[in-house]
Amino acid sequence: MWQEERYELNDGHFLPKIGLGTFQVRGAQGVNQILNAIQSGYRLIDTSTNYDSEGAVGEAIRQSGLPRSAFYVTTKLPGQYHHFDDALKIIEESLLRLRLDYLDLYLIHWPLPKRDNYIEAWQALIEAKKRGLVRSIGVSNFEKAHLDKIIKATGVVPAVNQNEIHPYWPQKDLVAINHKYNILTEAWSPLGRGNQAELSEATIKILAEKYNKNNGQIIIKWLLQRGILPVVKSASPQNQRANLNVFDFQLTSDDMKQLDQLGRADGRVDNQDPKTYEEFV
Repeated sequence: MWQEERYELNDGHFLPKIGLGTFQVRGAQGVNQILNAIQSGYRLIDTSTNYDSEGAVGEAIRQSGLPRSAFYVTTKLPGQYHHFDDALKIIEESLLRLRLDYLDLYLIHWPLPKRDNYIEAWQALIEAKKRGLVRSIGVSNFEKAHLDKIIKATGVVPAVNQNEIHPYWPQKDLVAINHKYNILTEAWSPLGRGNQAELSEATIKILAEKYNKNNGQIIIKWLLQRGILPVVKSASPQNQRANLNVFDFQLTSDDMKQLDQLGRADGRVDNQDPKTYEEFV
């Protein structure tokens, strides 16, 4: 089964190679969407305090009938809680909303360098791991300068760095930096947040026809062959299943090069630059 396809983290824990995104997945409808995904085979579920979806994730896990140990749950620290004590409290709040005893992975959502409290936030995540609240800790939207600062300050290397990565924004240099530190790269908005121009690129369409796959499956495979874990959001059960059906073919090196060349200087989906971006809360 595809769930046996896993990445090993630098702390010895493992994650399935594809995750389910839950941005704007809320309420009873959200619970049903997540349940459909679980039934399709997803076991890594990615949420955030900022998404307002932690409750739906926890409820779907309970309704699934599967044991807690079957799941890998990720959530994230909002920007307003970067101070040490605040961060620990909000981690506990996430556990209460999810109704779980521990988190498999906890990430700092954004570095917010203008506020410059992300080292303190990272120290809080280290403490949360020591207390058994989380099993693995990492970051999201961190670039080299941010990674260097937290590693120098604490000696602790993140297990994961979740970044915006898709064909228009391939992040080749950052992925190489993560690899140098033995940090697993995860991709948020791997399908360009539904950008039809990106999904309909001729290169992608030609490869989809070549392998009898859809355009999204080609992008997901491109990420996997780069050693990246895509976190994919889909409300449709059909698309949820299709996004997992990518382990029966292999892109050639020439295919990969063609996809790599789709990158654009203006490729970000919402122009969110981690060097300047200030989170909305």
